[in-house]
Amino acid sequence: MKTIKVGMLGIGNVGSGTYLALEMNSAAIEKSAGVHLEIAKILNRRPDVKRAVEVPREKYTSDPYEIINDPEIEIIVEVMGGIEPASTYMADALRAGKHVVTANKAALAVNGEMLQKLAMENHVMLRFEASVGGGIPIINAVADPLVSNQYDEVLGILNGTTNYILTKMTENGADYDDVLKDAQKKGFAEADPSGDVEGYDTANKLSILISLLFGKGILPGDIPTTGITSVSGIDISYATEFGYKIKLIGHAKKTPDGLTYSVEPTLLPLAHPMAAVSNEFNAVFVRGNAVDELMFYGKGAGPLPTGSAVLGDVIDIANCIAKKAAFDIQPLLHYDSKLPSIGEGSSQYYMRMTAIDQPGILGHIASTFAKHDIGLQSVMQRAGDNDRKTSVPLIFICYNVERQVLNACLEEIREEGYATSIDAVMRVQDR
Repeated sequence: MKTIKVGMLGIGNVGSGTYLALEMNSAAIEKSAGVHLEIAKILNRRPDVKRAVEVPREKYTSDPYEIINDPEIEIIVEVMGGIEPASTYMADALRAGKHVVTANKAALAVNGEMLQKLAMENHVMLRFEASVGGGIPIINAVADPLVSNQYDEVLGILNGTTNYILTKMTENGADYDDVLKDAQKKGFAEADPSGDVEGYDTANKLSILISLLFGKGILPGDIPTTGITSVSGIDISYATEFGYKIKLIGHAKKTPDGLTYSVEPTLLPLAHPMAAVSNEFNAVFVRGNAVDELMFYGKGAGPLPTGSAVLGDVIDIANCIAKKAAFDIQPLLHYDSKLPSIGEGSSQYYMRMTAIDQPGILGHIASTFAKHDIGLQSVMQRAGDNDRKTSVPLIFICYNVERQVLNACLEEIREEGYATSIDAVMRVQDR
């Protein structure tokens, strides 16, 4: 049986999960794949730190190029995270003729085009199933068995931390700050959760999906992104009354005018399959012109689910090596689509504002919406909750409108003095 040696750059959560998944399933992998996988060397600059797995100390090295330049190592697994130095190490590994497997969404979102070009030039494989959705097999599915489709839309709950927080706020009526502390205690949120709660992690993953599904290179920084820190229990309660759940959604859609995309808290109809995705689970929902609607669901994070996806890519490459198969059997990111980029585009929106409690104010505000050709689907006015009853909350859901048009309208409502504050604006998924 052929032995294929693997080098790992990193041994954190994902690296530990990958190592453990191989330990747990090595016999089954050998039986099904017909190869023996050996993790030969691991980059670990802090070998004295206790890890989730027991690794023989002789496997550790503090020099990444001891792995990259080792002629016996054929596959390199990058699980360091971050854009640099991970991107440089992967590029140098590809130049050295090594196959690369990565879970690094940030590096791929920014440098995917460069890394893929290097893989092609050096006739090696770049695999990245674990970069989006952790253990959910979305990348290889849309790139292989579903490749015959032209995709029209993708929606993703792509971050377990934010989904856990919103789930607990919805189910328990808890405040954001309290749920965040709970998530940090349970290990679902980092000590610095900004990358998750501000939506940046989701933007990285959406950037990869856009390249894969629509052939368009959109950098994460160019995706309109709003996190969940401004989502309040009040908005969750009102959304429930209207028949929605609030989720942080990465969304991209092909329209007659071009490609729209955004990351933002979104009201999903309760009947939508993604509305039921709770806690740390992730889901990706796609619409294709042949397959129609599909949803991929599972644990989007965690050492073992993500490690499982990493190991799956390693096994696929090992099979190709053992069979001396062509090395172009891999998901391809595309960056050459002529489809115009629109950004956030047109959508329905939920709005909550605090208005002066005087007769005729609601009519004045409705007239301002009409002036901007914004139709209102739903209107809700609640009694004021302050002592003097001088202001009242107003809640609207409008029909499709361009975001910049809506922003101009809301600014006019504020300037006219009818509303003392615009408290929330969130996209509404129509179906």
